[in-house]
Amino acid sequence: MLAYVLRRLAIGVLLLVLASMMCFVLVHYSGDPLALLRARNPPPPKSVIQAREALLHLNVPIWDQYWIWLSNVLRGNFGTSIQGLPVGQELSQHLAVTLRMVLLATILAIFVAIPIGVWSGVRKGKPADHVANVTNFLLLAIPTFVIGTLLKEFVAIPINQATGKTIFYTIGEQSPLLSGPFLGRLPDYAAHTILPVITLILVTYPSWAIYQRSSVLEALDSDYVRLARAKGLSPRRVLVRHVLRNALIPVTTVVALDFATVIGGAVVTETIFGWNGMGQWFLQGVIQRDVDIVLAFLIVTATSIILFNLLADILYAFLDPRIRYD
Repeated sequence: MLAYVLRRLAIGVLLLVLASMMCFVLVHYSGDPLALLRARNPPPPKSVIQAREALLHLNVPIWDQYWIWLSNVLRGNFGTSIQGLPVGQELSQHLAVTLRMVLLATILAIFVAIPIGVWSGVRKGKPADHVANVTNFLLLAIPTFVIGTLLKEFVAIPINQATGKTIFYTIGEQSPLLSGPFLGRLPDYAAHTILPVITLILVTYPSWAIYQRSSVLEALDSDYVRLARAKGLSPRRVLVRHVLRNALIPVTTVVALDFATVIGGAVVTETIFGWNGMGQWFLQGVIQRDVDIVLAFLIVTATSIILFNLLADILYAFLDPRIRYD
């Protein structure tokens, strides 16, 4: 297992380098990152332009720029944004905001998707199955911004008006000038987080529930389940020990790979609820053609995909003892 993990990590590092090279080239040739600075009226002195080019290493060939960036990343330095701010510090701040929403939404979506998928699969063709399927596909068809807007309009605002106080915040990840100990800030964090988390859950869990249902149906039709029933095992034991354990394997892959997708999908949710997280930061980097910001976002999402995919493979061996890695 250790040798397998090390091989996968080595391949992951190679993929990260190749992906960063492609992204670096695409952003580099997408336009001039100092276009807004050059377009100011009155135009800035030439010395200011040259100083900013030197700061961002725009005065050297593209592969020299990439090597400088890669060397800095290996030392834990993610470079400098167009505004002259350290990207590493900005990355940690925005990532903390996004993870607060994404981690909670992912965990809760798993606890929603698996029971619904199992319940639907076991009751195939029954009213509960039809209701679950219709709900899942309906939620998949509704865009994220529509779900978020509906929650703000028909949940947050009416409840806040009925109670006469703010139960659900619809803008921002926290109140301005919030300070004090963590436990004292926790109610404010919760009031800002509930609606974005519910939005992400509603757009995330349906696909996982559908995968879980399909896996359960496939497991129920397998020979080992028929054998377990023929031996006289109780339906509960057959479901827990034989059906569910094997049906979780495909869903594990989907959840692991979707975690990075959820981080990317948080762009829309953060926009709806005015969160200053990774999504808004990434959009800012794309609009301004800020290579260091875009690459920092890429590193986070790509690393998430690689690590969670590796975690899925390790969980395979735990869920199915027949799986061995050499």
